[in-house]
Amino acid sequence: MNPMKLLQIKSAWDKFQAAHPKFPLFLKSVAEHGIQEGTVLEFQVTTPEGKTFCSNLKVSKADLELFRELKELSQNA
Repeated sequence: MNPMKLLQIKSAWDKFQAAHPKFPLFLKSVAEHGIQEGTVLEFQVTTPEGKTFCSNLKVSKADLELFRELKELSQNA
């Protein structure tokens, strides 16, 4: 992976965390206490016009492996 791209992503994530400080804390809490195979994640998005989109997914073993790999990647960046 391109090291410069990783630095750009890290910078963007740092800005996101500064703008939305509660969200990374939420993700950390869920990761530490709640995600295991069979967990259902639900996502809801509401546009400024009031339109709502909602979906969910059941976490699989493959999903957990992806999450683990992303976590390792972020710790090595």
